[in-house]
Amino acid sequence: MKTLKTAFLLTVLTLLLLFVGEAFGGQRGLTLALIVAVIMNGGAYFFSDKIALMSSGARPVTREQLPRLYVVMERLAAKANLPLPKLYMIPQAAPNAFATGRNPNHASVAVTQGLMELMDDEELEGVIAHELSHVRNYDILTSSIAATIAGAITWVARMGFWFGGGDDRERGSGIVGLLMLILAPLGALLLQLGISRQREYQADASGAKMVGHPYGLVRALEKLGSYNKRIPMDISPSTAALCIVAPLAGRQLLSSLFSTHPPLADRIARLQNMTITR
Repeated sequence: MKTLKTAFLLTVLTLLLLFVGEAFGGQRGLTLALIVAVIMNGGAYFFSDKIALMSSGARPVTREQLPRLYVVMERLAAKANLPLPKLYMIPQAAPNAFATGRNPNHASVAVTQGLMELMDDEELEGVIAHELSHVRNYDILTSSIAATIAGAITWVARMGFWFGGGDDRERGSGIVGLLMLILAPLGALLLQLGISRQREYQADASGAKMVGHPYGLVRALEKLGSYNKRIPMDISPSTAALCIVAPLAGRQLLSSLFSTHPPLADRIARLQNMTITR
C-alpha cells in the first residue's frame, strides 16, 4: 500500500509537470516539460549521491579510522542481505546521518563526527538500520526523482510566465498565469514533502524490525532532536532533506508544514507503539 501511495504521488507530480508545460506552451511546452524531466531525472539518477556527499563535506573513512561504524554497518548489512555501502564521515559537531545512492550496489552512508561521539552502540545501531532501510527500499532514488520533477515544474512555470507560449500568449500572463506560477510549484512541493515524510516513517519501522526492537532508534531520535536545535549544521537544504532528522528546521509558524521530515514526536510515538515479533 505504501509503495502504491508513492507511485501515485510520483504520477501526480509527473502529470502536474505535463499540465504546466501544456498550459504555458501548448504542444511545444508539453514537449519541453518532458525533455526537462528526462534530463533532470537522468542527472539525479547518476550524480545525486556525489552532489550530496560533496555539498556536506563528507570524507571517505576506512575501517582503521572508524572501526565502530564498520562493525555495526557490516552486521546490519549482512542481516538485511545488502552490500556494504561506502562509508563517509562529515566533520561537523551536529549529530546526523544520511544515505545516498541510486541503488544498494551504489549506496553511501555518511555520519557526522557529532553523531559518533553522542550515540551509544544501541543508538548507533538504530540510526544505521534506519539508513540501510532507505537503501533497501530505494528511497534515495524515489526522493531524487520527486525532487527533480518538482524542480522541473517550478522551472517550466517560471519560464512560461515570463516568456509566454502557445497560440494564446495571454496564457503566460495575467491572473491565471500568475496563479499557476505560484500554485503549481507549491503543489509540487507539497507532493514531494508527502513522499519524503512517508519514507521517513517507513524507514523508522523497517530499521526497528531490522534490529529487532525500536528502543535504540527511539533514544537516538530523542537525542538528535534535542542536539540539532542547539548545534547548527553547515549543509545545503537539498542534502538536509536526506538526513535522519532535519538539521535546518526553522521555528516559523509554517515550518512543520513545509518540512521534509515528519514531526519527531510522531515518529517516536509510532516506534513506541510498534509490536515486533521475533
